[in-house]
Amino acid sequence: MESLKIAFIGLGVMGGGMAANLARKGFALTVFSRTPAKAAPVIALGATLAGSAAAAAREADVVFLCLPATEDVAAVLFGDGGIAAVMAPGSVVVDTSTIDPVATREFAARLSAGGIAMLDCPVSGGQKGAADGTLSCMVGGPADVLERVRPCLDAIATTVVHIGDAGAGQVAKACNQVCVAANMLGAAEAVALALRMGVDPKRVREALLGGAARSTVLERHTLRLIERDFTPGFRARLMEKDLRIAVEAMTRTGVYAPVSAGIHQLLNALLQTGRADADWGAVGALIQELSGVVERAVAPP
Repeated sequence: MESLKIAFIGLGVMGGGMAANLARKGFALTVFSRTPAKAAPVIALGATLAGSAAAAAREADVVFLCLPATEDVAAVLFGDGGIAAVMAPGSVVVDTSTIDPVATREFAARLSAGGIAMLDCPVSGGQKGAADGTLSCMVGGPADVLERVRPCLDAIATTVVHIGDAGAGQVAKACNQVCVAANMLGAAEAVALALRMGVDPKRVREALLGGAARSTVLERHTLRLIERDFTPGFRARLMEKDLRIAVEAMTRTGVYAPVSAGIHQLLNALLQTGRADADWGAVGALIQELSGVVERAVAPP
């Protein structure tokens, strides 16, 4: 039984899996979600449901956040009923959300002024990694704080890398999303080419998995694209947000980013077709439509 008291705020696809693994490891866990029904699986594992984010955080040593966007994190930390006002000096915020790195540095400085430490700790590994406790954590913030909360991170991840100071974890996550999205668009174009040329894309994928093109995207997302399974795992609107963060960071710092900018525009186009809540792999269906392979790929809302 772990002695740290943990609060977890945000129980979506990723947060729910991470919170469940913390509960399974025996941490004293209090949770809050704007949709209380999402807490039921974690409550069944022994967690306590709080009535507000502040109530969840008040007695916690470590508060995990897993929220959709920068403005959501700002509101939970510093808005009306924000947790910064109730957390004790010496406590730690671990933000697993994917948000803007510049804002992250500002949040960390504001919390530090009140004696609260912050780690930006975005994760990679998707819904399956969150459920299985096999995520990769990219951590920004003080190294000594990371060591204090490492038992918590070991409950949700198999890879924990300290990237650097505040905001460095978010920079690493932006880099991750750029790489993943580029792989996905390449695979999507390959599937469209195979279909256009009358070649079985499943056979093409099988061959590519044996060579240098092998990747997690080819293993997982490409098969779902071929089978036209766009059930939400990681929603398109969230991937669009992540690429927007990356492109904005590149624009601010003068990085030449034709690949990322182009993919972001395609994700924007996907959202305009009404598929914001489909799995982001539906961008491959858009490629097929633009290629004339199909008139309109069916994707659930």
